[in-house]
Amino acid sequence: MDYAKEYAQKLVTADEAVQVIKSGDWVDYGWCNGTVDALDKALARRTDELTDVKLRGGILLKTPAVFEREDTGAHFTWNSWHMSGIERKLIGRGCAYYAPIRYSELPRYYRDSIVPDDVAMFQVAPMDQHGFFNFGPNASHMMAVCETAKVIIVEVNENMPRCLGGFENGIHISQVDYIVEGENPAIGELGAGGAPTDVDIAVAKLIVEEIPNGACLQLGIGGMPNTVGSMIADSDLKDLGVHTEMYVDAFVDIAKAGKINGSKKNIDRFRQAYAFGCGTKKMYDYLDENPELMSAPVSYTNDIRSISALDNFISINNAVDLDLYGQVNAESAGTKQISGAGGQLDFVLGAYLSNGGKSFICCSSTFRTKDGQLKSRIVPTLAPGSIVTDTRANVHYIVTEYGKVNLKGKSAWERAEALISIAHPDFRDELIVEAEKLKIWRRSNRV
Repeated sequence: MDYAKEYAQKLVTADEAVQVIKSGDWVDYGWCNGTVDALDKALARRTDELTDVKLRGGILLKTPAVFEREDTGAHFTWNSWHMSGIERKLIGRGCAYYAPIRYSELPRYYRDSIVPDDVAMFQVAPMDQHGFFNFGPNASHMMAVCETAKVIIVEVNENMPRCLGGFENGIHISQVDYIVEGENPAIGELGAGGAPTDVDIAVAKLIVEEIPNGACLQLGIGGMPNTVGSMIADSDLKDLGVHTEMYVDAFVDIAKAGKINGSKKNIDRFRQAYAFGCGTKKMYDYLDENPELMSAPVSYTNDIRSISALDNFISINNAVDLDLYGQVNAESAGTKQISGAGGQLDFVLGAYLSNGGKSFICCSSTFRTKDGQLKSRIVPTLAPGSIVTDTRANVHYIVTEYGKVNLKGKSAWERAEALISIAHPDFRDELIVEAEKLKIWRRSNRV
């Protein structure tokens, strides 16, 4: 097959490609740093011609051009599988909505249940000699998107890293309807934030001391997991493995420090498995053409059976707040959507079932409101409208700067006692009073 000839036949401009989109269509925009760029700008130029175009995607790293106009809601609606700060702002404008789902179910949902996309368009790496366009660090659910879409448009970006090692990580030219050569923008980055705070460091120390040699790691997004990663890179730990939903910069630091070789993994030995990656250029350069990395669909990386098959699995994630029953909210502030369910519960469950596994939910004991008030993240009951990301029956370790507690198998009063012990001292008496009202406090616990 002459792939170069087929490529030339399918090559069109972005403006030509988006002509296939009609009012009322469902259009997949890609995922994270694979979200379309040139095609997005071309579709924005058609705004006045279109109404009720429903877009799907998630973890936006910049505002799409189609949402730059104030009246965009009459033309386009964003339906997100996982929210970023940009998407939170779009929700405030009334043109974006969160679609709650366990992230691991997304490929199956596309294949079995979803209203098929009329058009799927996303960024890819340049075609290789075998006619494949690699999805970059976005294997995630993209093959399922391609298998169910009526029309597939790829936007080629020469800066997209080729992410190898796994499966369902690219699409063949024979399956593509149109090819657009984009403007080759830099891949969207997500920084690790500022320097770690004293609280980050205190929490990280409590977690790192629980990690054995040969453990398999999953790190969530945020300052605390990144601080844990930095500490691991500086530690004496060895023979670590990686099996994670999201590949982050911290893994690069740990790997370059010689701590990761995957030799103790029960499955996918010697390889770092991940569903998608989002970080800085340092990370993208590390992922590019690296055979040690394993780019795989989220239905595999986040499958509880895959996770639990790995001995000494260590899962480290954040929380917004949690209550005295042990219910963890990691995705909303009351009714305000912050992120999404993602795969946190899958990793909590998988680590819980792993031989020697441990799941850590970490957070600072307090936070300050916009008007400067100090509030406890450990509360009697979650605020009305708050989402229970991790149910109380599945939570393992909770960690704040004041300590770590294992809630596995604890009764209601034991949970309340344990959680109050790692709350900020200024709030402990208040929490005890509330626990007594809830009938989950024993008087004998008061010291």
